[in-house]
Amino acid sequence: MLARHLRSRLLPLASALLIAAHAAVAAPPGSGLDPAGFDPAVRVQDDLFGAANGVWLQKTEIPGDKAEYGVWVLLADQSDRRVRAIIEALTAKPQKAGTVEQKIAAFYSAFTDTKTIDRAGLKPAKAALDSIAAIRTPADLARWLGLAQGQVDTPIGLWVLPDFKDPGTNRAVTWQGGLGMPDRDYYLKGDDRLASARAAYGVYLTKLATLAGERQPKAMAERVLALETRIAQAHWTKVDNRDPGKIYNPMTQEDLARIAPGFDWPVFIASGGLAGIDRLSVSQPSTATEIAKLYGEVGLDRWREYLKLRVLDENASVLPKPFRDARFAFRGMVLTGAKVDRPRWQRGVAEVNDALGEAVGQVYVARHFPPGHKQRMRELVDNLMAAYGASIDGLSWMSPTTKAAARDKLSKYMLKIGYPDKWRDFSGLEVRAGDAMGNRVRSGRFEWQRIAAKAGKPVDRAEWGMTPQTVNAYYNPTLNEIVFPAAILQPPFFDVTADDAVNYGAIGAIIGHEISHGFDDKGSQFDGDGNLRNWWTDEDRKAFDAIGEKLVAQYEAYEPIPGKKLNGKLTLGENIADLSGLQVAYKAYLRSLDGKPAPVIDGYTGPQRFFLGWSQAWREKTRDERALQLLTVDPHSPPRFRANGAAINHDGYHEAFGTKPGDAMWKPVEARIRIW
Repeated sequence: MLARHLRSRLLPLASALLIAAHAAVAAPPGSGLDPAGFDPAVRVQDDLFGAANGVWLQKTEIPGDKAEYGVWVLLADQSDRRVRAIIEALTAKPQKAGTVEQKIAAFYSAFTDTKTIDRAGLKPAKAALDSIAAIRTPADLARWLGLAQGQVDTPIGLWVLPDFKDPGTNRAVTWQGGLGMPDRDYYLKGDDRLASARAAYGVYLTKLATLAGERQPKAMAERVLALETRIAQAHWTKVDNRDPGKIYNPMTQEDLARIAPGFDWPVFIASGGLAGIDRLSVSQPSTATEIAKLYGEVGLDRWREYLKLRVLDENASVLPKPFRDARFAFRGMVLTGAKVDRPRWQRGVAEVNDALGEAVGQVYVARHFPPGHKQRMRELVDNLMAAYGASIDGLSWMSPTTKAAARDKLSKYMLKIGYPDKWRDFSGLEVRAGDAMGNRVRSGRFEWQRIAAKAGKPVDRAEWGMTPQTVNAYYNPTLNEIVFPAAILQPPFFDVTADDAVNYGAIGAIIGHEISHGFDDKGSQFDGDGNLRNWWTDEDRKAFDAIGEKLVAQYEAYEPIPGKKLNGKLTLGENIADLSGLQVAYKAYLRSLDGKPAPVIDGYTGPQRFFLGWSQAWREKTRDERALQLLTVDPHSPPRFRANGAAINHDGYHEAFGTKPGDAMWKPVEARIRIW
């Protein structure tokens, strides 16, 4: 996946010209560049990201409701405004009961009607809280946890995915969860900043318990935090969870009960809507073992406390204002550094997108995605695919046997652009006017039932994992597909009127990035049919891994915030995709010239515009609190290091700007990392 926004971003002519020489010159309409944001005080040979974005960084203040701000956020905001217009047009007039239009309007109106939410108090949560209070036996606990799938993040959760070794069939999987903070590190690491967040989380849990009327809220919060810490101790790391070979552990329910005794797995699985499944994949077996022990060792009274606070936390946005304010104080201010909460309308758009996203998407693409965009995008992808194939052929470190397998995989890529060919059916979803929490609960249950029903059935290759209005893109290894929603196919990433060099540096590199995910350290473990299978010779795999280790070392030298360096192993897949995507996008750009020289526009050569387009696509500022969170949990590197980290290894960048020893971004030819 290119960017992190759930809630998610991706030279034959040597020249010694500096950014400073051109920063004051306005680019012509349609060039795709924004020289007003360039920094004349920064040499492009020293800092490509700073040169292309420095003035913008200096002049731009992160809005109070944002944790980060830049190109990706601006496009997401634009998409939200467009969706808001669609939704509010529906709410402006009566809709026929039971229609998808009525459901969209009622869902949004109920969520944004905070006066009704405030008047209702805790009454909308009563059914959920009563069901927790009714847990009296271990079987009751297992049943509650199964029924909660799609609504509450449980310590062991269920999902359905294509089987890694039978990708035409959907299989149930388990996955670790149940934490109120972003990652196990927030509970277990001694870092002062993480410890501060931990203390603030305790305050938040105390506030929730107080608002719920608990007699000893602080003691309850301490017990819940202690329980979550034990859950965190059982969790696998983000790095371990990136390895498909480690997380693929198919077994029967009987096998699961043997490795994780002490919990009623059959009741849990059946109440989760998966009764009768013959096999499932237990993604983190040791976690399942430890959590099963916890279910038996920790008294039911503690689990009831834990589940009560989890329900209140996860539904705080549809509970009265004190709950909403408490949630934002921790999840917004402490974890991300945001100063004020997002506008209610924008959070309402997010809720509707989660519940009825494809229904809204049908209208979105009709209004905002011209048919010509799809064809132009296909042409770009075809060009990138051809360049990628040529790149595979030219690899010096790979044997002919593995090259043939790589070529076979590339030939089987499936491409999805803009929107699905068939849309989801929401006729079974009940949405009630004025019932914000009920609508959330019912939509979560409705979506989970749709997912659970897929278990054991053939995979629907037409299904999409993102809505058309999502500003992102992804690669799916089990389907061997690359997917580009409509909302990402707009300026500055994709502009049909812009200069080809900038388009290839932006959307071209995004396309190349997603193609490259099929050949990163994770995707390369799947073949062209989506099977988890080793299609490499042993020697080639060793060579590939050795190159990856160099990339890990490069990124682990970066220190985005004082005392906190990048995790090169966590970000390896995205860094490979950035590096390879930029390489192949540049080759595709050269192919598009058909042997003709690129025009010089405002003193920039085509190659220079390509790399400037690449760099300005990562224009972003991030608050320190959010940066800490992302460095802990996000497999993407921060924008500055995405822009510079890939370019520093690219011969074309060095040729375009005439870098030389002594320049901060100079890297000797023999030290440059090349993978695909």
